Amino acid sequence: MTPDTTATRRPKAALMRLTRRAVAAATLAVAVLCAGYQPARAQIVAIINGEPITATDIAQRTKLIQLSTQKVPGRQEVLDELIDDHLKVQLSKRYIAEVPKREIENAFATIARRAGMSTQQFAAALKQSGISAEALKARIHADFVWGQIVRGKFQGSLQVGDRDVFVALKEKNKEDVAGTEYTLRPIVFLVPRGAAPAAYEARKRDAEALRGRFQGCEDGLRLAMGTPDVAVRELIRRVSADLGAPQREVLDKTEIGRLTPPEITLQGVETFAVCGKQATTSDTPSRREVRDAMYNERYQALSKKFLKELRSQALIEIR
Repeated sequence: MTPDTTATRRPKAALMRLTRRAVAAATLAVAVLCAGYQPARAQIVAIINGEPITATDIAQRTKLIQLSTQKVPGRQEVLDELIDDHLKVQLSKRYIAEVPKREIENAFATIARRAGMSTQQFAAALKQSGISAEALKARIHADFVWGQIVRGKFQGSLQVGDRDVFVALKEKNKEDVAGTEYTLRPIVFLVPRGAAPAAYEARKRDAEALRGRFQGCEDGLRLAMGTPDVAVRELIRRVSADLGAPQREVLDKTEIGRLTPPEITLQGVETFAVCGKQATTSDTPSRREVRDAMYNERYQALSKKFLKELRSQALIEIR
């Protein structure tokens, strides 16, 4: 018997029509859902010359200020700081070529090192506090470009002469004690970039072990050069006036022929062999301290005045 091809085709055609309708219905449903879905956007709280500041920016900066000052800032204080940062970066685009990313990364790494961590550890610690690494880098970026602009624009007004320093020392009755020139050999226990925190800790233990065996620069440096993955840098000299009080204290406490406590750096873990100390009067910590204080006072006054001018010329919309 010959099958009825017409009867056979009818169920198949009906099935195909049903399938097409189901696909169309599903497609329509997805389209409706997608049309109704909008990704969550951070609320805009201010617009600075066309650039937005969001509620997320406010929250991040609030936590950052609280972490660095141990005080909870007011919302207006946080907003003012963010407005200032936007104005600084906007102005920098007119005066400065694009800031190399490495400058910001190096500054971030320096902060991490001062906190006794690698950049990865520091970023993780920030995240645990509810702060993104990018929020801190944005602040670093604004401070970096602003410093360049102010120093360039007011270079003459910022200069502090020797006569100014002498008068200030006399007024403050500060004793001008001789400084120290240190002869140092940096020793770096290398760690690959991006390595886990455990790698830094392991190298720190290696550095401490060497520190215990290091009894003099001549033999100690040979011992360091024979240690795997250790770089012994060229001799450098540093004057106490060029160093911060914590660095001076470490070097003063470290005897000649011994190593300073190891610290985490961009390249790994670094320690310094103190190979010599010598008194110097070329510049002293007291003079440098007074000069820096006077420079900073002038910088802050000029910076504040210039920033006020920028605000008066800016289009600032608060929502």
